[in-house]
Amino acid sequence: MLVLLPPSEGKASSGRGAPLKPESLSLPGLAGARAAVLDELVELCAADEEKAREVLGLSEGLRGEVAKNVELRTAGARPAGEIYTGVLYDALGLATLDAAARKRAGRSLLVFSGLWGAVRVTDRIPSYRCSMGVKLPGLGALGAHWRGAMASVLPEAAGDGLVLDLRSSAYASAWKPKGEVAARTATVRVLHAPTRKVVSHFNKATKGRIVRSLLEAGAAPRSPEELVVTLRDLGYVVEEAGKAGSLDVLVDEIH
Repeated sequence: MLVLLPPSEGKASSGRGAPLKPESLSLPGLAGARAAVLDELVELCAADEEKAREVLGLSEGLRGEVAKNVELRTAGARPAGEIYTGVLYDALGLATLDAAARKRAGRSLLVFSGLWGAVRVTDRIPSYRCSMGVKLPGLGALGAHWRGAMASVLPEAAGDGLVLDLRSSAYASAWKPKGEVAARTATVRVLHAPTRKVVSHFNKATKGRIVRSLLEAGAAPRSPEELVVTLRDLGYVVEEAGKAGSLDVLVDEIH
């Protein structure tokens, strides 16, 4: 099973670890595309803070994020699972998983990123600011930039098991499963059961809990149909939506 996750806007500090080693990142087929984004992002942020802030869509209060990007090659790096924070990652709670579940997380979780393309939670990266919705002056829209490299790398990463796609739309634009991979890809929408509406906060939190439940159970569904059975066995209320592979998880309480 491969689980595709969005990153978080907020990130933990890089800390004082050894700096980034690009060659050590998973999915080496993305190396060229990563280098292109890293080079332009660092150059942009070093050359013109105001322009960089505009391109990155940062408010005045986030001006410090520009300086952070200037230091990407020398800043300390930490496992991506420690860098990404926020509602989904708090609910997932990687640090509190037992050893077996953490090992499964390292194999199964792939976090999409405007800067790195996609990384495993064990890959060591610095804290950064660059969303998939950014259009860099030289490279253009990052979603489009990543599609070529992703098209050749991600099908291999997907293996022959289930792909559980929990990405937001901006990050889904970088790679769309096709062919037989698409046939074994599941997407999940979390709905407030009484209203049948999506509420952002508990949508993210519930997705984090779902991933944690699957990792703790050592579950390995191989198709969307098997995922439905697995989630129901784990106590979730699941309905198959109209589109193939689309699932609705119903939650009574918003938390």
